[in-house]
Amino acid sequence: MKAPNGSKNMSQSTLETTNDRLDRIHWTSADLDLLPESSNRYEIIDGELFVTRAPHWGHQKTTGNVSSELRNWSVTTGLGEAVQGPGLIFSDADNVIPDLVWISQERLTNGLDQSGHLIIAPELVVEVLSAGAENERRDREAKLKLYSARGVQEYWIINWRSPQVEVYRREKAILTLVCTLFPGDELISPLLPGFTCSIDRLFM
Repeated sequence: MKAPNGSKNMSQSTLETTNDRLDRIHWTSADLDLLPESSNRYEIIDGELFVTRAPHWGHQKTTGNVSSELRNWSVTTGLGEAVQGPGLIFSDADNVIPDLVWISQERLTNGLDQSGHLIIAPELVVEVLSAGAENERRDREAKLKLYSARGVQEYWIINWRSPQVEVYRREKAILTLVCTLFPGDELISPLLPGFTCSIDRLFM
């Protein structure tokens, strides 16, 4: 049976209105507490919810390699700490879980809340790209904008599938791409005196 003239348009209009309302939902940290426990990673950036499935083995291996390099340097110098997957809560509308951060001992002193989550910007944030346009948009656009606005000094975006490291540094209050490094290059940072790492070591 065909729907009467006009009914189809009304259904489409209702569906579009419902979708528009869902798109306009402003998520907060309190909303995350209502979501079911799962292996998914839930993050909120400017009130928008991003959901990521458990990462690929290659993603986790690369994250671990970067963490190892930063941790070894940190233990030797005593200047800070490198931690994988910390909760980073800037506000109710900006609640993320970076793949890796490095934070100085000075900032870390007053940087945690009672639940052990960071509430201030670490000096360095590292994100390892996951496959998919939405994941890339999150890391290259939404998180870049967030970290820039919140005072992160340096941001590394690492692509393990096509081995390269994009290095963003704060210039005139904005995180700006300063170089893209490939196997054979050396990674250094003005934040980390004496730190040097072959790009090849990150993708072993």
